[in-house]
Amino acid sequence: MAESTLDIVTRALVDGLSVDEEAVKLEAHINNDLGADSLDAVELIMSLEEEFGIEIEPARAKEIQTVKDLVDLVDSLKS
Repeated sequence: MAESTLDIVTRALVDGLSVDEEAVKLEAHINNDLGADSLDAVELIMSLEEEFGIEIEPARAKEIQTVKDLVDLVDSLKS
């Protein structure tokens, strides 16, 4: 069974930020709730671009606040 976008984003957040998987919820704020700083955010975007074969424009990356925002953006770019 193929992994969903949420599964892959969750794995990237758990690996990149060393947070518990249970903390990664759609409504979780990537900076405030999961503790990502600007470098973490850049590394996360780069890893997801590589994983999905997409390119996330810097202006769109700055709009990402929550896990749901990130999942929705990746889904919109991969289809």
